[in-house]
Amino acid sequence: MQFKQARLPNGLNVIGELNPAAASLAVGFFVRTGSRDETPEVAGVSHFLEHMMFKGTDRRTAFDINRQFDEMGAQYNAFTAEENTVYYGAVLPEFQDALLDLLGDMLRPALRAQDFDTEKNVILEEIALYEDRPQFRLYEKLMAAHFAGHPLGNSILGTPASITDLKRDDMCAYFQRRYSPSNVTLVGVGKIDWDALLAKATDACGHWSDYLAPRAVTDHAPAFTAAVIADEKLGRQYIALMGRGPSAQDEDRYAAALAATILGDSTGSRLFYALIEPAIADEAYCACECLDGTGAMLTFLATAPDRAAAALGIVRDELRRFQDDGPTEGEMTAARNKTASSVTLQGELPMGRLTAVGFDWVYRRQYRPLAEHIDRLMAVTAADVVRVARACDLTHATVLGLGPNKTL
Repeated sequence: MQFKQARLPNGLNVIGELNPAAASLAVGFFVRTGSRDETPEVAGVSHFLEHMMFKGTDRRTAFDINRQFDEMGAQYNAFTAEENTVYYGAVLPEFQDALLDLLGDMLRPALRAQDFDTEKNVILEEIALYEDRPQFRLYEKLMAAHFAGHPLGNSILGTPASITDLKRDDMCAYFQRRYSPSNVTLVGVGKIDWDALLAKATDACGHWSDYLAPRAVTDHAPAFTAAVIADEKLGRQYIALMGRGPSAQDEDRYAAALAATILGDSTGSRLFYALIEPAIADEAYCACECLDGTGAMLTFLATAPDRAAAALGIVRDELRRFQDDGPTEGEMTAARNKTASSVTLQGELPMGRLTAVGFDWVYRRQYRPLAEHIDRLMAVTAADVVRVARACDLTHATVLGLGPNKTL
């Protein structure tokens, strides 16, 4: 593997992890913008804009875009989160230029009024769809409660009211504020022809005008509230806890990831043995969410309404015991190997490495080969995990329930 990095005169960062042994390649544009960069008046515009990128440009119609992806045999998509919007595709090496030309053109969309009006209905349908998914509802409301008063509490999809009121001019203004080339990173992974990538990037994107697209990165002090959203239509009770966690820039993210695996991996974790195996809950997991300048430790469970109080008590006991006593060496070994296996299996394909390489650069302006990530995971000790768990204080969390119960 070889790492390459360049910066076009207009500020666009271009990076590549070149793997001559790969049989395919993946390319993605990582735009450092998401719901945390929105104001309440344009809530959901980042995600809406992602949709509009596929609706056509001055050179291509929406049909042209889909047809050309299909002609290349590309695996392609996009996603919007709190902090990033990513557009990507994976193809055979002979389609590198064609893929980059298409993606680069898409990132300067036409934003036609007719397309905007039509896609607005699609977004409203998507909001309604996700309202029928309890886990999504719970997570979104939990983020709003935990990050109350902070931009990370913003909804990714927005609300029916914010989307209905959004004007095309509002979207155009947001695009002009956030889609500066210096706020974008072009990432290529796999069997990349680096010189050709740079040449096509210059051709497709070199004319973009650069301007400042700052993000205010502020600390957050959660209030650790507890609440329930009562919904008698649901047959299960869903409960989530969110506490402090390391940021995406913090080296403690490795220890936090192992802590989450030991506590709440889908098999063989403490919550698995305490809740799933004895049939107290049908789902229970932990995750570490590392964000720009901050982070969170998330615990989620789903259970029968009459078992919810007992299940929540067990979760709190397990978090307290883990923080007090720490993991066993057997748990550490299993967590290291599980995590190393997961990132290795994902990294065997260029498509699996794309986000890892991209977010290393977006968040930390660094490149770490897969082997170095694994070495850092393997170097984490039980003492490191305990220190991070206590620093995050797993016993203090924002707690939110969703289901037929009216209390926690």
